[in-house]
Amino acid sequence: MNENQRLESLLEALSSEQFDRVRALLSELHPAETADLLESLPPKARVKIWDLIEPEFEGDVLAHTQDAVRADLLEHMQPQEVAEATKDLETDDAADILQDLPEELVGSVLLSMDAQNRERVASILSYHEDTAGGLMNIDMIPVRADVTLDVVSRYLRQLGEIPEQTDSLIVVDRQNKYLGLLSLANLLTRKHAATVGETMTTEAGISADTSAHDVAKLFEQRDLISVPVIDHEGKLLGRITVDDVLDVIQEEAGHTVLSMAGLGEDDLFAPVLSSAKHRAVWLGINLLTAFLASWVIGRFEDTIQQLVALAVLMPIVASMGGVAGSQTLTLSIRGLALGQINKNNSRALMFKELAVGAFNGLIWACVVAVVAWLWFKDISLGVILGLAMIINLIVAALAGALIPLTLKRIGVDPAIAGGVLLTTVTDVVGFMTFLGLATLFLLPG
Repeated sequence: MNENQRLESLLEALSSEQFDRVRALLSELHPAETADLLESLPPKARVKIWDLIEPEFEGDVLAHTQDAVRADLLEHMQPQEVAEATKDLETDDAADILQDLPEELVGSVLLSMDAQNRERVASILSYHEDTAGGLMNIDMIPVRADVTLDVVSRYLRQLGEIPEQTDSLIVVDRQNKYLGLLSLANLLTRKHAATVGETMTTEAGISADTSAHDVAKLFEQRDLISVPVIDHEGKLLGRITVDDVLDVIQEEAGHTVLSMAGLGEDDLFAPVLSSAKHRAVWLGINLLTAFLASWVIGRFEDTIQQLVALAVLMPIVASMGGVAGSQTLTLSIRGLALGQINKNNSRALMFKELAVGAFNGLIWACVVAVVAWLWFKDISLGVILGLAMIINLIVAALAGALIPLTLKRIGVDPAIAGGVLLTTVTDVVGFMTFLGLATLFLLPG
């Protein structure tokens, strides 16, 4: 049964009040699949399904649910219920859930926890959620450098289990200062008489203040499974595992896609007023830019009345400029997000995109000039259209490269504002260039 069939079956069972069947269907799902299902449901059906999830699975489901939906579900839970749902979760997952609660309720949930869990979760909540400290998990196995591998092996057998995503043990000194890593592969293959200090590797740890974006980039560059987190004195605080980094990457990708459409971190079935409020701001800004483009057209009203063909052809110039600029804009935003663009190579990128814009402008200018000539039997009109397109594609390439860099420099997310500004530039320049050239060279006197 695929996801759509499963969703249809659940909704059908829910609408016919076959609650036992709903529970049976839910029991077949992994918590992550249940979370995806909840995100696909309207609010009323979501709450009904949530009430039918077994309490022992609620924490795992919440841990896999996106922030907006999780916050909605937490509104229907008492502090004691949240504490019970998170008690068996990894510390970082429990902290993520508590960060979605209203601030006044976090204290109540922490008080509902046992002392050990309260201390563990509070240690992560002291860091911002978008830093290494906020991502870290304090479930780890530290070992000393002066003990033998045989001692470590016997210690692990005595523990009986190790935390998930453990590829290495973390080596510390008597003051809990981070020294390096002992891989499980080395533990199993090296002579047991060797000491941890002789066998460990001196991999660098990550500062707790490192941004989540930089953490994700480090994992991607070095193909890491886990990495230690340290404070400013080099003391071990916890570790970050690859599953948490994948969540960061997914959230960043989703944020970028939504931001480029002028949307926030919105629930698919968020209340109408909330969704409308988020979208109204950028619709209003877009309206202002549209009026600016219309004003430019209005300045050439007499020209358009004398040459009606201009009204037919001018959307082509603006549209081609918009597409070309969007290509450069997307490339630049991606480069900034990956840290590939900086002050040392931004000039080279700008010149490269200008060359691309000029090359494409020349090719397509010839095409549209021929089409306009054949269509309206006026070679001068075709030449003017071609010139306007070359100019607009060059300007679009320049704007697509400069706008994200400028917005980044002044602290504005390029994914949010870049598209609106680019559209304004390509529309205004396209209309002004085409109609201006037509006024100068096609109208008599």
